Amino acid sequence: MALWVWLSIMAAAAQTARTAGQKHLSGSMSSWSATWVRFVFGLPFVIGYLLVATSGRADALPVLHPTFFMWCVGTAAAQIIATVLLVHLFSLRNFAVGTSYARTEAFLTALVGASLFGEAIDAAGWIAIVISVVGVVLISLAKQGVSGMALIRSGLNKAAGIGVLSGLFFALASLFLRRASLSLGDPDFLTTASMTLVTVVSIQTVLLGGYILATRAKELPAIGRAWKACLFVGLTSAIGSGGWFTAMTIERAAYVKAMGQIEFVFAIAVSTLIFRERSTARELIGMSLVAAGIIVLLLYAR
Repeated sequence: MALWVWLSIMAAAAQTARTAGQKHLSGSMSSWSATWVRFVFGLPFVIGYLLVATSGRADALPVLHPTFFMWCVGTAAAQIIATVLLVHLFSLRNFAVGTSYARTEAFLTALVGASLFGEAIDAAGWIAIVISVVGVVLISLAKQGVSGMALIRSGLNKAAGIGVLSGLFFALASLFLRRASLSLGDPDFLTTASMTLVTVVSIQTVLLGGYILATRAKELPAIGRAWKACLFVGLTSAIGSGGWFTAMTIERAAYVKAMGQIEFVFAIAVSTLIFRERSTARELIGMSLVAAGIIVLLLYAR
């Protein structure tokens, strides 16, 4: 399999572990602080990735130009906005419907990427993405206890709209980071991916950190007390982000997103093997569809 596939699988596994760590932290701090932890504790690790990735270079590093910074700021802002919208969903009555609509992220990445960024996707690629997205939405519906008809009937309500917006901004973040990395014009994808990653995480650390200091400074002692868990979240976040950024530098963002949906299969496996939760029929069907979409992607998409 291609390198980007292995990187996507690694990133998905690390993201599953990071999510579990953030859930643990959410008991002692707000979602905002738990989100900031992934950036501020992950920053030293992504800097380490940059140093390792560039250690063997004989040439000078690519010059950071205004267009690169524009794409990086766009990536950081889009990801923060997407997270804000996702967090806001949980305050709404129909949050379960909204989060299910947010799972259309991979399809939105393909749609926006093909229409605005020239990332052409063939018929097999579209089939793979649609099948896997249907599987992910089915898993989400099963976990939230929402029926398919309820999802359709709620298609025009506020929660559904916010869910789609959240997915759209996550999609934009993926497309922007790929533009940032490619704009450096260097053939070494490890160099450009790691430089983009460090820049984006630094921006996110400063932006969200400023918000935390201004509005939630009283939570800083809780972060200090939970430093071991925070370190775990930072490490797994850095591994996951490093995988995503590098994979999306190599391959189209839509394909990486579709491959990355294996994360939901990992999540069910963790809940089954570790937490002894039983999978429902709809979850198993959803897992099968995700697997089928990935198989089509790997064997037929170009």
